[in-house]
Amino acid sequence: MSSTQNGVRPAAITAEGWGWRHAGRSMPAIQGLDLRIEPGERVLLLGPSGAGKSTLLHALAGVLGDEEDDSDETGSLLIDGAPPREQRGRAGLMQQDPETQVVLSRVGDDVAFGAENLAVPREDIWARVHEALDDVGLRTASGRGLALDHPTAALSGGQKQRLALAGILAMRPGLILLDEPTANLDPAGVLEVRDAVRRCLDKTGATLVVVEHRVAVWKDLVDRIVVLQPGRAATPSTGAGTPGVLLDGPPEQVLSEARSMLMAAGVWVPGYIPETRTRTQAPEAAAQLLIAAQDVAVSRQKPRRRGFKTIPPLPVQSDITAQVRAGQALTVTGPNGAGKSTFALTLAGLLAPVDGKVSASLDLSQGVGIDPFKWKADQLISRIGTVFQEPEHQFVTGKVLDELMFGPRHLGHGEERVDDLLERLRLTHLVDANPYTLSGGEKRRLSVATVLAAHPKVLVLDEPTFGQDANTWAELASFLSELLDQGTAVVSVTHDEEFSAVLGGAELRLAPATMAEKQEAGAA
Repeated sequence: MSSTQNGVRPAAITAEGWGWRHAGRSMPAIQGLDLRIEPGERVLLLGPSGAGKSTLLHALAGVLGDEEDDSDETGSLLIDGAPPREQRGRAGLMQQDPETQVVLSRVGDDVAFGAENLAVPREDIWARVHEALDDVGLRTASGRGLALDHPTAALSGGQKQRLALAGILAMRPGLILLDEPTANLDPAGVLEVRDAVRRCLDKTGATLVVVEHRVAVWKDLVDRIVVLQPGRAATPSTGAGTPGVLLDGPPEQVLSEARSMLMAAGVWVPGYIPETRTRTQAPEAAAQLLIAAQDVAVSRQKPRRRGFKTIPPLPVQSDITAQVRAGQALTVTGPNGAGKSTFALTLAGLLAPVDGKVSASLDLSQGVGIDPFKWKADQLISRIGTVFQEPEHQFVTGKVLDELMFGPRHLGHGEERVDDLLERLRLTHLVDANPYTLSGGEKRRLSVATVLAAHPKVLVLDEPTFGQDANTWAELASFLSELLDQGTAVVSVTHDEEFSAVLGGAELRLAPATMAEKQEAGAA
């Protein structure tokens, strides 16, 4: 399909021997890629963590590196016969994290942002905004749905991803690039985003390239699956395929004929759950209490001053009671926007509760006080380790090894654990790499490793399995199972039911926050 449809001309992609090495890296993220995607094709791009999938998408979006850095490009990568950097507005990229893609505070302004930057005439921009919001199901042509001045901070994760998609559609790109767009969403949000993408493609005929580890969500929407192999050309032992490509074909054919090969490569084929370690120690009902939350209310907003009065923020969740015990898992679940991450940060001593109390036991506090929020940094990281939802938010150095050594050096102990963590979490070959150049899955494993290096008694993980292929998922889940058997308490915020089943323990399910609470949080 190459003709213009609803003002959109589908794009063609051609890669010939293309490769990319990130600045500061000795090995390429991807190399020797030969690939042709016809206008209007819908392609699901698969491969193990670190195969270069996100690198390819960023290159197609024209946002990969610049002429001044130490990166290196080989071969050619073209959109409609020209380099992506010269095709401004031809491609639109939607990324993993809903929070990082919201630019402006009001829905209408946020959707208009991209079109404004392409110098689309003002009278055309708002017609496109209304059309795009209708296409993604956020606002109908008759005005039903979200108002244009609705605060973006009050949207759920699924709504924010659809908002990002609307912003892309308003630019009328011929190529839509989706980089794990449902990785951090609850099941309802996953379907919202997928169905919005389907409606948009049916209407515009745009070319689609989507990267997603979980195949089942997208296999019925795409007409082709391409499986990449990590940073090397094809060999007889890795099977058929052009350099850089392990498999390429219609979804049903690829999934049926190469199921075993795909599972070995870490692809989440439908119905496949990898084997994981079984816990050897049965959790004790009366295990040592480490942290207790009693009638806690949480918010990320700070109190406001009004004259001589202090106005506390409206909590996103209230009356939460939970216990964290040694050697036991606590899984925090609930829909996007329910305050799961906010509660986890409060439990971890990084946010003060709006109401109620979070208390550490004497065994955990060891003389520094029972309120984790009042602990100093070195007191906190040696007792409670927190892995943020966005891995980049906790990186503080320019090298993977330095990142892992940072905590132990400041604490004066723990350096002996670093080599084992590098090996267990498949990071040994990346010790000299810049953390910000890693794949999404590698960043997540590094963020877990940096926290474990300080040997905390409590581990708080926010969406720990996002970006993981089936193999690295199994290794991470098995590793955490070992830590539980060794007495570490593991608190995880997750939508991953299989992961929760591996760890076992208790579940704390938070109800959806009300719209009034979300709007208050956005306005504060």
